Amino acid sequence: MSETITVSVTVHRDADEGEALLAPVGIATPYQTPTGFAVEGGAVSLIGEMTTGQMAALIVPGDGPVTLTYRFAQHADQYPETLFRPRETRFTRAAVDLVSDARRIADNARDGHAAIAAIVNDTAEKFTYGHPATRFNDGLDAIPHLSCGLTEGSCVDINTYLIAALRSAGFEAGYVTGYFFPTEKQGCCDDMHCWVVTRHAGVVLEWDIAHHLKMGTRDICCGLNPKPGSRVAVAHSMGLDLPEIGVAGLKLLGEPTWLQDGRTAPTRLTIRMAAQGVAPYSLPRNSAA
Repeated sequence: MSETITVSVTVHRDADEGEALLAPVGIATPYQTPTGFAVEGGAVSLIGEMTTGQMAALIVPGDGPVTLTYRFAQHADQYPETLFRPRETRFTRAAVDLVSDARRIADNARDGHAAIAAIVNDTAEKFTYGHPATRFNDGLDAIPHLSCGLTEGSCVDINTYLIAALRSAGFEAGYVTGYFFPTEKQGCCDDMHCWVVTRHAGVVLEWDIAHHLKMGTRDICCGLNPKPGSRVAVAHSMGLDLPEIGVAGLKLLGEPTWLQDGRTAPTRLTIRMAAQGVAPYSLPRNSAA
């Protein structure tokens, strides 16, 4: 019997933040397969995302906290095919200068695999890790080319740039959201995380620039968890449409988010992970290296 991982995400309600919660329900990866999703503290219905075929949970909360429980089997599957499908949104569309630069980097590489690695490392050279109040692409219809100095950015910002650059050079690339549990926190984390998956000549690789930067290096290698820990994936892609609830062009679906009049608002969360018969800090590391 395969090992089962359980992730619980509790949304704390401090005031009338929103009329409902929107949450991902989990996706398959080469490392884990979702086997269950449950909600306590609210009435739940499933709605479909139009462009990727993902399902999401719409939750009408009661008076107290809402707890989402995800269950995953440590069983190899594959990433959803729609993860790699290019789509035109303001979160994925590259500006002309970025397209030109990405193609230049790819043309100078010895082969496709080397080109992908070169674009990843070029992206890493442009960022310093952080959570700026204003993101580098806020208010723009395309991802701008960063050419001077270092730009502060979170994992979301860095991977937004990376996806645009990789796709500009003609490579299959996808954006994955989920939770990362650092070894030292023993089964706890504070918020969502995201990473990038590439596919070229039948080879699927994962990239996590943000974690390399947090560890003080811009020499980026493929593989998950350069920072020791474990992770689960819950959704993918950017620029999502949920017409049933009047939401269009949603940047991403990661952790639960409040909905109010078609707009989203952040939540205050408690996130925990455990595995059947195994302490969280000794879980196998997902790695493609």
